[in-house]
This record gives sequence, C-alpha cells and structure tokens, in this order.
Amino acid sequence: MVRKEDKKSSERSYRPGLNRRAFLALTGAATGLGIVPSSVAADYQAVTDVPGFSCEKPQFTCGREVRAADGMVSSVDPIASAVAATILREGGNAVDAAIALQYVLTVTQPHGSGIGGGGFMVIYDAETGTVDIVNSRERASRNAEVDQFLDEDGTVIPFAQRIQLGEAMGVPGTVRGLETARELYGTRPRQRLIEPAIRLARKGFTVDAFLASQIAAHTGKFNDAALETFTDDDGTLFEVGDTMTNPDLADTLRLIRRDGAEAFYEGPIAEDMAATIREHAREPERVVDEEDLAVYDVTLDEPVRENWYGYELVSQPPPSSGGAIVYYILKLFELLGGEEYGIRSPEKYHILAEAQSVAWADRNAFFGDPEFVDVPLEGLLSEAYLAERADLIEIGSTVYDLPGWATSSQPGSPRDFQSMGAPASAELSGATTHFSVVDRWGNAVSYTSTIEQFMGSGKMVPGRGFLINNQLTDFSATPEGPNRVEPRKRPLSSMSPSMVLADGEPILTAGSPGGVRIITATAHAILHSIVYDLDPLDAIVEPSVFTNNLRPVHYETGVPDDARAQTAEWGLVWGNVETHGNVQVIEIGDELIGAADPTRDGQAVGFDRAGGRRHGRGR
Repeated sequence: MVRKEDKKSSERSYRPGLNRRAFLALTGAATGLGIVPSSVAADYQAVTDVPGFSCEKPQFTCGREVRAADGMVSSVDPIASAVAATILREGGNAVDAAIALQYVLTVTQPHGSGIGGGGFMVIYDAETGTVDIVNSRERASRNAEVDQFLDEDGTVIPFAQRIQLGEAMGVPGTVRGLETARELYGTRPRQRLIEPAIRLARKGFTVDAFLASQIAAHTGKFNDAALETFTDDDGTLFEVGDTMTNPDLADTLRLIRRDGAEAFYEGPIAEDMAATIREHAREPERVVDEEDLAVYDVTLDEPVRENWYGYELVSQPPPSSGGAIVYYILKLFELLGGEEYGIRSPEKYHILAEAQSVAWADRNAFFGDPEFVDVPLEGLLSEAYLAERADLIEIGSTVYDLPGWATSSQPGSPRDFQSMGAPASAELSGATTHFSVVDRWGNAVSYTSTIEQFMGSGKMVPGRGFLINNQLTDFSATPEGPNRVEPRKRPLSSMSPSMVLADGEPILTAGSPGGVRIITATAHAILHSIVYDLDPLDAIVEPSVFTNNLRPVHYETGVPDDARAQTAEWGLVWGNVETHGNVQVIEIGDELIGAADPTRDGQAVGFDRAGGRRHGRGR
C-alpha cells in the first residue's frame, strides 16, 4: 500500500442490467410499501478515554451512521473506533488503523475478542487492486485426538462443560496475524499501534453496558485470574460507568510492543498460557503446549470471489464457511429473481429462508479445513450447480416437502461440477467482533475476530491479563465428518468478513459477529444495501430471517405478521424472535458512509482532513 496524495475518484459504475432505483420504484420495495425505516437516530457517544480525540473536533464525525471524505471506521466499541480514527488522522493506512483497533478491543471488549483468539482479515490494496486475506484462525494441538470431546463411555461431553476445558482451547492466532499484516501492509511502527491499548489497560477505560452485562453473566466460568481482573479493589464486579484497568494486560502488551509476536508465542507468556490450558484439561497431554505455540503460523488465503448482480462478492474461504455460504444464499436469491419482490414481502422472506436451508445442508456436508478436507468449492459455487439447487425452491411450497427432506434439508452433488478444486492457502513462514476501516487512499479492511463464546473459555492467563479462546468447540464433538478434530487442524467457522467490488474497487464492506448467525446477518446487510438500495444503517436494521438445515425460521422484530402467515401457508415453520449479529458496514462512493449496528454500543467515526464537519445520523 502506498499513500496516494492524488486520491482516486470514488465514483463507481453499476451494472446496466440492474437499475436498482428503477426496479425499486416499480415494485414498491421500500418506501412504496409505506415502510418507515426502522433505525432511530441517537446522540453520538462521547469518547473521553483517547488522548487527542473528541467527537467535537472538526476533523471527526461520530454516530451510528456518519459521512466523511478521508477515512472511516465502524466497530462495536466507540473507544476502539476513536483510536483507529486517530491513526488515520496521523497518516496511517487502513491496516495500521485496524491493527491498533484490534489491540484496543483486547482491552475494552475482552468478552468478544482479543489476543487470546483468532480471526480473518480481508485487505484491499488500492495500489495493486488486489484482495488478500490474513488467516489467523486458531489451531488444535499436534497431539489432539478425534474423540477428545467424548467421555469415558463414548458420550459427548455436555456443551456447558466442554467450553471450559483445556481441550477446547486452540493456539491463538491474533498476535501473529496482526504482526503479519503490519509487516506486509503497515506503514506505522508496532510501538505506535499498540501504545493506545497499553495506555487504556494501564490508566483505565469506561465500562459500557454490554461489557458489564457479560461480566455479570459469566462469573460461573471465570478462573481466579479472570475474577480478579473483572472486579474492583473491593471485590465488586465492574458495572456500567466504572473505570476498569488491566495492568497485567498492559505488561503483556508492552512485551509484544518490544519483541513482537515472538514475545507471545515463545518464552514466559507462552509458558504461562500452556500451563493454564493444561490446568483445565481432562487429559493434559492432548492439549496445546509450548511447542504448539512456538510453531504456529498464519496462512495467506486466496479469497472467495464470485459475480453477483454484476458486482463481485469477495470474502473468506475455508476454513470458514462464511464467505462461500453468504455468496451461495445471495446467488440463489438472484437466480430466483428475488429482486422482483418487495423488501418485506412474503416472497422475499420465503426465498431467503429456503435458500439458507439448501445452503446449510451443503455447508454441513462438505466444509472443513482445506488443509485436511477436499472442499469442492468450485463445484459448490458454480452457477450451474447453484441453478440446480435454486430449482428446488418454489413460491408456494417448501423444500421440506421433497422426498427425504421432511426433517432436514439434504446436500447436493457439487463434486459433479468440480474441475479445479478449492482456492489454495499459501503458508507464510514466520464471541466474536467485526470492524471495517477505509482510508483516504482507498485501502480497505474487513476484519472479523473472535475468542468464540462470550468471555471465551472464561480462563484468564494468570499475570497476563487476557482470556483464552474456546474455539475448538467449533469442531464436531463426535469423531466423524469433515469438521472432526484432527491434529493441528483449524475448526470450521461462520465468520464472513466481506467486500463488494464494482469494476475491481470496493463499494461496500460488511461483516458481523454472531456464531452461526454471522452468515445471515452479513448476507442480509449486503442484500439490503446493494439490491434494495438502503443506506448502511437502514440496511443493517432491516429485519432478517435465519434458518439452517432444520425447519424453524427465526426472525427479527419487524418481519410482518402477514408475511409470516402467508409463508406458513407455503410450508415455512416459524420459530422465535431474536437478534441476528451486530453488523458493521462502510459504503464507499462519492463519500464514505459508515454505520454501526445499534444492537450494541458501537460507533462509526469518520475523518475529514479539511476539518469540515460532515453530517451523520446519531449526531
């Protein structure tokens, strides 16, 4: 990435065959149906924990949805967004800002992300026009065994117990991933990018409502080190508005600042981490140890890149199913002419629900770590195969009426359409959150990171200040299928950090946390933005529906009663009202528009070099 003082034109050309505003006008897909956008503007969240930053400064615009010319950040945490925006102001690029943001999330959002976990970073390089992925997914120990989640009688260990075991803790990848991204694309020294997180851990930050709720909800799985970190000097759990410090984490980050990733994967930190994992293992010889940590490395992946409505959808390949299944669902929608139907019509919800059922059958049957499993990705994503799968879906009936589909949807035969195999990963020597960053030169990052469950395993490394993931629970608990446990294998994921490109340049970044609902949340946000032409915040809050290869269709508030009644007549079985994900979106056009999902306390922050205040929703 090179800093380009002559900023590229941000105009984007759209596919002539899909005039979005024209078909919206004809079909009444949005306002023509009398639907009022469901987003509600709220005051921006003041940030007082970041030196040199204020939402009142003319260079910055803060809120749920904001506009700017020279940089944009959208994340679940206003403090982290502010830190990333200051890096952009100083001349750092999108990767620099993303690295600083992720280190801060280790401090301020330890329930969902951190250096004890892993993730996927999708990077668009404006200079070369290329998209690369730094894959820092956690790995199983070299000593892992296929039956490690079964008890002595061969019965699956209950999930509530399994998530706290040392056997559930994978080799963390985040630190190696951040250092790899910085070495390949960064322009700022590690010391500058990690310093804001050190300062926050040392001097303290304001606890938000979601962190306070997660601390209270997960005390039952905390070890002593975690309980000590999440309580004040009087032994009281931190609450909303309290100032929380984490001096142990500050010391850990200082060592990484000085010595890089080696400080984390070798020496005292690694020894302490391995000891903590062993302490909580049923069979200590099976779990991650010092050697597993020392040999860990990331991979550089070729993204999933597929055409959709004349655009290019770019996302994470296996070992995440997310990018492929997001595309699979959206492509079925296109093949079935879903754009002909209104945004809250029965037909739209029916197509999306049925497409998810069909897609999830193939996900469960074929996806796993491509270093261990022959994933027929080319066949799965070929238009001929997807057209065959789309033919199973009809308005007025359900796929569950098909022979053999009564209780669960069934996979197809994608290997019949396979010729070249799945995209390769190139090894490079050497509960989840999502955020997006775009800089003044057009570089973009879409990054989803995780420690798996909220608060991960609940086990904090004593004296080190960070929680260890329980990512290996993403493996199949039973010793069968493409996602079974194997030594050094990476578990299947649903993370879906995505970009939409037009003429080779990004026009949208999107992604979400949410476990298996990540795919649904991301796909709906992209669909609502691109096909239904909603602004980013409205695209996020427009209600979605979720299902997998089983029948109930769960839905968000706002799905009309009459749409559910009509689709029930066609065979859909409706389940519970719930919230799907926490989406962060940046739209890239004549200006940058960032939006943060209002289901948590996130915030978008825009940057303007000229210091002219832009307008935004939520200000």
